Amino acid sequence: MSEKTIHDRIRQNPKFADLVSKRTGFAVLLSLIVLVPYYTFMFFVSMQPQVFASTLSEGGVLTIGWLIAALLVIGGWITTGIYVSRANGEFDRLTNEILAEASK
Repeated sequence: MSEKTIHDRIRQNPKFADLVSKRTGFAVLLSLIVLVPYYTFMFFVSMQPQVFASTLSEGGVLTIGWLIAALLVIGGWITTGIYVSRANGEFDRLTNEILAEASK
């Protein structure tokens, strides 16, 4: 019998399945948090453009649509930061544990 390669030991480690599951679930959740509001905004802008063309103040040039769009962009940055923070913390810790166990 041949000795298992490091790749086989990684794939068979229960922590690896846990890491993949957590990372995928978290990425899907954050993607939905960003994409659902974005596409909802696009849908409503196409159906009710006059609502989003309303200015925020009398005689102003900034519209409600611009404000919401800016908030969507900022929300995307925030969710990216949340993912990077968790990836550099929990996910990297799990990855290092898996690699340490597999290289024994």
